[in-house]
Amino acid sequence: MFLRRFFEPTLAQTSYLIGCAEAGEAIVIDPNRDVQPYLAAAKSEGARITHVTETHIHADFVSGTRELAARAGAMMLLSDEGDAEWKYAFADEAGVRRLRNGDHVDIGRVRLEVLHTPGHTPEHLSFLVTDRATAEEPIGAATGDFLFVGDVGRPDLLERAAHIAGTMESSARALYGSLQAFSSRPDWLQIWPGHGAGSACGKGISAIPQSTLGYEKRFNWAFRVGSEAAFVRAVLSGQPDPPTYFARMKQMNKNGPVVLGRWATPPRVRAKDLQSLIADGEPVIDTRSADEFAVGHVPGTVNIPLNGSFTNWAGWLLPYDRDLTLVVASPTTLETVVRYLALIGLDRIRGFVGVEAIDAWTATGSPLGTIARVGVEDLAESLKNRGVTLVDVRNDGEWSGVGHIDGAIHVPLGHLVDRLGEIPRDRPVVVQCQSGSRSAIGASLLRSRGYPTVINFSPGISGWIKEGRAVVGQGTHHS
Repeated sequence: MFLRRFFEPTLAQTSYLIGCAEAGEAIVIDPNRDVQPYLAAAKSEGARITHVTETHIHADFVSGTRELAARAGAMMLLSDEGDAEWKYAFADEAGVRRLRNGDHVDIGRVRLEVLHTPGHTPEHLSFLVTDRATAEEPIGAATGDFLFVGDVGRPDLLERAAHIAGTMESSARALYGSLQAFSSRPDWLQIWPGHGAGSACGKGISAIPQSTLGYEKRFNWAFRVGSEAAFVRAVLSGQPDPPTYFARMKQMNKNGPVVLGRWATPPRVRAKDLQSLIADGEPVIDTRSADEFAVGHVPGTVNIPLNGSFTNWAGWLLPYDRDLTLVVASPTTLETVVRYLALIGLDRIRGFVGVEAIDAWTATGSPLGTIARVGVEDLAESLKNRGVTLVDVRNDGEWSGVGHIDGAIHVPLGHLVDRLGEIPRDRPVVVQCQSGSRSAIGASLLRSRGYPTVINFSPGISGWIKEGRAVVGQGTHHS
C-alpha cells in the first residue's frame, strides 16, 4: 500500500491518494478542482486512478471528483446516506457507485470500509483503510470533516450555509453519536483528516497533519465532554461566521460541478478599457499588496492582496454572476490567481491587466486613487473631536472577546458591501481590524463604492492596545 497526502494551503484542505503498488491501482479521497497533482502522483507510483470518492458534499471548495473521474476514466463513489432531500443530484450518472454504511471498496489488496459518520453533514462518510497485504485490521481512517486533529467538524453549516432550517442541534446530536461509536475503534488507528488549521469547517483545528484515535480520545475536547447536552452546547458555541460563498459551494457540489478540463489563461484587457468596465459596474480586482495599492491604484478597483487569505476573501466578496477583471503583478501571479479563484468556482474572468495599467492611467492625466493611513495618536485625537467615523471590520468573536474601540461601528468585512447603509458618508471613514490587513481590503471596498475619504488604521486594535489605549466590551464573548 502507498499513501500520498496533498495539502492545499489556501483552503487548509487535505486530499489523499491511496493505492496498491502490486495491482497498480489507486483511489483519491476528497480531491479539489486542481486534479493535475493527483494524476502526476499516481503516475510516479506506477498506478492508475481507478476510483474517486469524497467524504461529503463540501462547502468550502469545488469538489474535484467529477473532474478527476473524467480525466482518469475512474469510477465515482458517492454517499447514499443521509436525508432524502440532501443527496447528490448526479448520483444516477454513468460511472457512479453509491456507498452506504458497511460497504467496502477494494483497490488491489487495499480495502476501504465505508462508515456513515453523520453530524457535520447528514451524508458524511469516513473510510477505514486496511492494507490486506500485511494486516487484517485497519491502519487508518480518512475522516474528512467528521474528526480533525484537536477538533470536530462543525454541525451548523447545513443550517447557516445551506439554509436548511432547524438542523443545527439535530446535527450536533448526530455528531456526538458518531464520535461515541467511533471511539470504540482501536487506539492505534491513524486519523487522516480533511482539513488543517485555518479552515472555517471547524473552530480549533490543529496544524498537525495527522493523529491517532488514542491521542484524540485523550486530548481532543470533543471526546472529553460529559454528556450529549454538554457536547451540543460546546460544539455550537463560538463557531465563526461561515463565508457567504459556502452556500454556493454546497449547491454546486450537490448538483455536480462543471468539468473544466484545464482552465484557460484569461486574455489581456486593454488598460484604456478599465474606465468603461468600472463605469459599467464590473468588478476589477487589484491583487497587488495593500502597500502597493495604497500608494496608487486605478480608482474604482478593489484590493484583495494575493496572500494566504486571498481565496477566503474572494469567496466572501466577489460576485459569481459577473465577469471579473484582474490587476496582477506578473504572469506568474496571474496563474496563481486564476487557480485560486477556480478552486472556489469563480470562473467568469474576462481578462487581466498588468501593472502597466497604472502607468497608462496616469498618462491620460487621470489621478490615481490612494488610501491614507493613520496612527494611534492621530486616530485618538480624531475620535475625541468626532471628526471621523470608525468602522471595525473584525468578526463577532474578536469584537466582543478582545474588546473594541469606544464609538466604533461594527460591520464584519464579509458583510461590508451589504451593510453600507450603516456607514455615514458625511465625514472621513477610518477602517480598523486586528492588525491592518482586513481593514485595507475594507477601505478599498468603501472607496470603490464612492466614499470620498477613507483611511486605513494600519496599526489595528493590536497597535491601539499596545499603546495603552482603552477598549470596551472586552471578554463578553464565550466560546
